[in-house]
Amino acid sequence: MSEPEAAGDNVNNEENNPPESKTENKNEEEQPEPPKEMKAVVLAGFGGLKSVKVMNKPQPAVGEGEILIRVKACGLNFLDVMVRQGVIDSPPKTPFILGFECAGEVEGVGEGVTDVKVGDRVAALTEYKAWAELVSVPAKYVYSLPQGMEFQNAASMLMNYVVAYILVFDIGNIRSGQSVLVHSAGGGVGQAISQLCKTVSDVTLIGTASKHKHESIKDSFAHLLDHGVDYVQEIKKLSPEGVDIVLDCLYGDDANKGYNLLKPLGRYILYGSGNIVTGETKSFFSLAKSWWQVDKINPMKLFDENRSVSGFQLRHLLYQQGAHEYVRGVVNKVFKMWENGHIKPVVDSTWAFEDVPEAMQKLHDRKNVGKIILDPNMEPKPKPKLQTKGSKDKDKEKEKDGKAVGETAAGESTDAEKENKEGDSSAPSCKC
Repeated sequence: MSEPEAAGDNVNNEENNPPESKTENKNEEEQPEPPKEMKAVVLAGFGGLKSVKVMNKPQPAVGEGEILIRVKACGLNFLDVMVRQGVIDSPPKTPFILGFECAGEVEGVGEGVTDVKVGDRVAALTEYKAWAELVSVPAKYVYSLPQGMEFQNAASMLMNYVVAYILVFDIGNIRSGQSVLVHSAGGGVGQAISQLCKTVSDVTLIGTASKHKHESIKDSFAHLLDHGVDYVQEIKKLSPEGVDIVLDCLYGDDANKGYNLLKPLGRYILYGSGNIVTGETKSFFSLAKSWWQVDKINPMKLFDENRSVSGFQLRHLLYQQGAHEYVRGVVNKVFKMWENGHIKPVVDSTWAFEDVPEAMQKLHDRKNVGKIILDPNMEPKPKPKLQTKGSKDKDKEKEKDGKAVGETAAGESTDAEKENKEGDSSAPSCKC
């Protein structure tokens, strides 16, 4: 073969089979960029605290009629504990992002949204997905914050005070001179109910709570009773004729007790079922027990006794029954009461996303006074260092020498201990 022919063959081969470097560059240009990620609190499966994990998830896109929020604070509610255990109706398929309320800044606005703009400060009631750095929410569930309201206050007020307002004013129709029994008086809703009732003159507030909370909330109620004792007899001593309104978030046997404590024209209102949550995971025994403990009331009994029984669930009202305009009106009233200084949210403690299991346990144990808040930008509590077998042996050798681990010869704390103590002092306190 002549040299020109060989050269021609080389040219043809290069055209048909381009160098690998050119092919690689072309493939690199065609590859799409990986989706941006965010930090979120995810429920990996229904059950105990270990099923709650902090994971990286794709950032949500803002759709038509939606608002993208950069989350600054989230609310932790007893409902979230029930979701984790799987004791609510129609839960999503796991894994999914937890959380029902948040507050933050608008980062994106979908087509058709005209009421807010990027940079506005808002709060939102979400159907899950709130415990994340970003959340996209339909505009009908997003509410502009009043001037000066901090994100933590917004997250602590939104769900609790909306529920409390509807219970006290729209369903309970409270009036001057009446008496109200409130269970879980030290919780976020209990504290909200107390503040709202105090805007009406001469209302007698009776609360039940664990004994260790009484000192912290004694100024919020006229009478505080230990839920663990026979509070029915105590109430009958205080008010032999009974009470006008019972606000029950427990269910079970407390439902029967509450109904039987009503005066004529009294109103029993159920807005929760905390008694079905006992251990860390779902208990079918607790579910069955709570259901069987409740007496079935014949309408004729209500007719004869001049009493009323009502129920309220915000999630169903908002997401299944479409009452978003009504709820927006309540949110506006609550925010106006805050602006006028009539109400002030009570924040128990603030936690990092990574510490959600510990925060959930505190709520489960009813050790909080007021609202528990989650902050996606907060640094997690330092975790204790794991001690290996080798380090334990060294510790024993040091103890034999008469010098305890972590102490100086003079018995003073080491720098490491001082740092740990400082780290612990920044952790949320437990108001037990």
